[in-house]
Amino acid sequence: MNKFLNLLIYQPRWFKKIILLIHDIFFISSAFILSFAVRLNPHEVFNIPHIKTLWLLILLFSIIVFIRMGLYRAVLRYASLRILNKVMLGSIASVAIMLAVFTFSGITLPRSVPILYFLLCLVFLTGSRFTVKGILELAQNRSGRPVIIYGAGQSGRQLLESIKQVNEYYPVAFVDDNPKLHKLIIADKSIYPPSALPQLVQDYRVEKILLSIPSATIAQRKNILHALEPLPCEVLSIPGMKDLVDGKVTVNALKKISVNDLLGREKVEPDLELLQRNIYNKNVLITGAGGSIGSELCRQILSNQPQVLVLFELSEFALYSIYKELEQLSGRLNSTTKIIPLLGNVLDKKHLTDCMNVFAINTVYHAAAYKHVPLVEYNTTAGVLNNVFGTLHCAMAAQESNVETFVLISTDKAVRPTNTMGASKRMAELILQALAATKNHQTIFCMVRFGNVLGSSGSVIPLFEKQIAVGGPVTITHQEITRFFMTIPEAAELVLQAGAMAKGGDVFVLDMGESVKIIDLARKMIKLSGNNIKNDTGKEGDIEIQITGLRPGEKLYEEVLIGENVQGTQHPRIMSAQEKMLAWESLSQLLETLHTACVKRNADTIRAILLQAPTDFSPTDEICDLLHQIN
Repeated sequence: MNKFLNLLIYQPRWFKKIILLIHDIFFISSAFILSFAVRLNPHEVFNIPHIKTLWLLILLFSIIVFIRMGLYRAVLRYASLRILNKVMLGSIASVAIMLAVFTFSGITLPRSVPILYFLLCLVFLTGSRFTVKGILELAQNRSGRPVIIYGAGQSGRQLLESIKQVNEYYPVAFVDDNPKLHKLIIADKSIYPPSALPQLVQDYRVEKILLSIPSATIAQRKNILHALEPLPCEVLSIPGMKDLVDGKVTVNALKKISVNDLLGREKVEPDLELLQRNIYNKNVLITGAGGSIGSELCRQILSNQPQVLVLFELSEFALYSIYKELEQLSGRLNSTTKIIPLLGNVLDKKHLTDCMNVFAINTVYHAAAYKHVPLVEYNTTAGVLNNVFGTLHCAMAAQESNVETFVLISTDKAVRPTNTMGASKRMAELILQALAATKNHQTIFCMVRFGNVLGSSGSVIPLFEKQIAVGGPVTITHQEITRFFMTIPEAAELVLQAGAMAKGGDVFVLDMGESVKIIDLARKMIKLSGNNIKNDTGKEGDIEIQITGLRPGEKLYEEVLIGENVQGTQHPRIMSAQEKMLAWESLSQLLETLHTACVKRNADTIRAILLQAPTDFSPTDEICDLLHQIN
């Protein structure tokens, strides 16, 4: 049966139109004969004078009317109630043709016959069409993978209609949290409570659960995903309310559950005045503009209408990518901002100074840094030069160019650092604190400290996704390791607002929420992808979790504060910390010695100076610099 239906579905359109035409000829003829047979004795029907001629005339003119009405342009698989309107109008036209033909022929027509003819045409032509549509949908849908739609609201119903038009999925039921909807039926699909999910999955061998809950809060989504985690199903979701409003609730819009769904928190609306204070109608420069944070800063800054946006980047490819993206974004926003792509190194102070002077920069966001902990451990000199002296040169260039505000993108790894990367970022913070305290310039220096961002280069999340996609194993450095996470857009948005609150030397700390145990995150990602975790014997399950051991410089827990003197700000997600610092006179001597050690590539001296500085550096590993090990 399915083979026959598939053969019929994939016939040329003209062939299917002919089949439908023959279908209507048969049913119009049947309606004509039956309408007389019900009113008269059956043997009397064919005794009516010229009945065959009258039948052929009515049939011919009715078919012509149906063709003119576009009844054969509709695709039966997608037939809607609009087809009922067309058939009703066509049937009324056919009745009018019947009355006209019998009137002109002079033959008396029983009064009940036109009414019977109309009703029979309506029932035959619409009923048969919707019957064929149902058979086609049933055969087509049952060929797909069984799925459950979680959410029986408007978006869930739109998703069901979308699924009916493809062979990929076969929806077996709805599930919804609203008890008022339980036991109701939508398009032949029953609505069940979430407690019925395990039994439904088992009975129908469901492979996927499709989340269609765009209006749910982040907390609600998080709770739902937690409840779905034990089920042996992959969970897919429509992206959000915008897709519902735009009418894009389709199978193609479904996506894998993002880590933000697992870890996310409710968004706090930005303070627009803070967001635009250092940007609107000003000239802005971003170092490291092509990086994860730098590129998002560029997008959000452009949206807040600066006069000039300077992209300062070492990597040619990264600069090209963000420049082309911003040009397209600028076109969509009808922006008048002048975008300047500059290749450069933050270690080149003169180049930085020239850039800031030429483009009369008002605000600098310093995002350029080496951030990958093990790589900086292996390349101590490069890491310290870039993170410490890149910040120093950029800050001094800002001073000399009378930049109004300078914002350093810092990290939670600068707090009681156990690795060179964290220690170098804490040194960068000390530089800004010391320069801010000199008061012989007009530049306001501040720094914003936060933890890991979801999806950044080198982040654990993309690594897990790739490992799961190839069937594992998923690698974790330690069973107890935890991290703070924040989305890149939220981090960038908070950085812009924090910088606007700076008075000089401020250390802003973003509220990262609760720390996350990485092994728990890995388990959730594996299970929600529809896979099972292998047990210790490795004989059951799909994907194994392997513990590889801590990498050089890596610590189990991250912190975001050093001192205890923490104060709130006008933004609920931004705090201000009072950290110990070093006067510029003392710090400059340390920096001079550190620079000499870097030039000589003396890893021992570099480490000794980082330990001497007030960074609270407490390394957990021996010096791992690759050149140092060879020597």
